Amino acid sequence: MKLLVIEDNAAMQTTLQRSFERRGFRVSICDDGAKAVNRWQASLPDVVLLDLSMPGLDGLDVLAQARAQGLTTPVIIITARGTLGDKILGLNTGADDYLPKPFDLDELEARIRALVRRQGQASEAAREAPSFCGLRADADSGAVYHHGQPLELPPREAALLRALLVRPGQAVAKDKLFDIVFADAADAQPDAIEVVAYRLRKRLAATGARLVTLRGLGYLLQADD
Repeated sequence: MKLLVIEDNAAMQTTLQRSFERRGFRVSICDDGAKAVNRWQASLPDVVLLDLSMPGLDGLDVLAQARAQGLTTPVIIITARGTLGDKILGLNTGADDYLPKPFDLDELEARIRALVRRQGQASEAAREAPSFCGLRADADSGAVYHHGQPLELPPREAALLRALLVRPGQAVAKDKLFDIVFADAADAQPDAIEVVAYRLRKRLAATGARLVTLRGLGYLLQADD
């Protein structure tokens, strides 16, 4: 199992690396928030341990960028910023778990293994699920394919399509989709989701699927007649 530890405190780096390597993990370290997303993409970890107070780029910004780029790796935030508000903000930005410092290493390991199990179950379910009009979202990379060929989409349009592919043919509320697509943009206006939907609708024109607006309900994917 591979861990990526994004943490700038040298003592914490050493503790986590030595402890988890003794437990059979492979551990990579990144101590600069500005380099973290590239390191994340290159190392393809099973779980990311992310500190919030980082040089170069704050941990929440790192997480928001990673999610916007389709990186779906489970993330546990480990931080001294342990207020309820910090926890809610971290989870809403895309973290899967939140563990304030100081923490017990046995508990952290248990949380890591639980996340990996859930991720494996979700990935297996996604691989077994049939595609819709040839469209399929890869659970591991976040990439979207049409009849096996990568569908090149901007990050927000890809995020919207992935959300709709979870339940094709069923309406998804506009506010829920907004929270998914604009998780990294605190200043975005709710109507911005309509612009993304308009652009995605045009890109789907040749796929056999179309994005339908249901007033007062949201959006859904429907096969062309």
